[in-house]
Amino acid sequence: MDIISVERISKTYGGGIHALRDVTLAIRRGELAAITGRSGSGKSTLLNIITGIDRPSGGLVRIDGASPATMSERELAAWRGKTVGVVFQFFQLLPTLTVLENVVLPMDFCDVWPRAERSARAMKLLERVGIADQAEKFPSALSGGQQQRAAIARALANDPPLLVADEPTGNLDSQNARSIFALFRELSAAGTTVVIVTHETEFTDVFDEIFEMQDGAVSCAHVS
Repeated sequence: MDIISVERISKTYGGGIHALRDVTLAIRRGELAAITGRSGSGKSTLLNIITGIDRPSGGLVRIDGASPATMSERELAAWRGKTVGVVFQFFQLLPTLTVLENVVLPMDFCDVWPRAERSARAMKLLERVGIADQAEKFPSALSGGQQQRAAIARALANDPPLLVADEPTGNLDSQNARSIFALFRELSAAGTTVVIVTHETEFTDVFDEIFEMQDGAVSCAHVS
């Protein structure tokens, strides 16, 4: 069953700049998928539309049965908090909160989990990504790989069916990058759909499906 269905979407910015052109793709539930391409190919724009951060100029987008492009900003914020976990290249952890508090924060925003259970759930997520021993530290005390693991735990806080990551290993060395991709593989095997925008070419073996983009269009799609 497809969790992501994108049909002939386009995105045009002022001045006639075509960021996306007639993009169609589908990603099945539980897959680990990659969107690849050179800088400016449209891959980050596509990811922003999948997550509801941006809206398409045309076409249809359905994510886990919902159409984020038709939602109000308030509806979109609530939907995104429960449906999509986002992992950023630069981690985006709040420096004044401990690692544990960073993971609890999305639960406080969305109020999905009972307040009394949130810290315990956050600890379980930190255990899952292998950094439970860093829970009481501030992000600045962690290595880059540890910060990215904390960011992944935070993205999983509300148990979203979809996890997306934009260049999640762009600031990591090859050893840490391989470890993070292995973690994404584990999450996918456990049932979470994971979609990654990446320019990394040496890790293609971990993906179920790869969509290559060029000039705002999907130029090639293949199973790894």
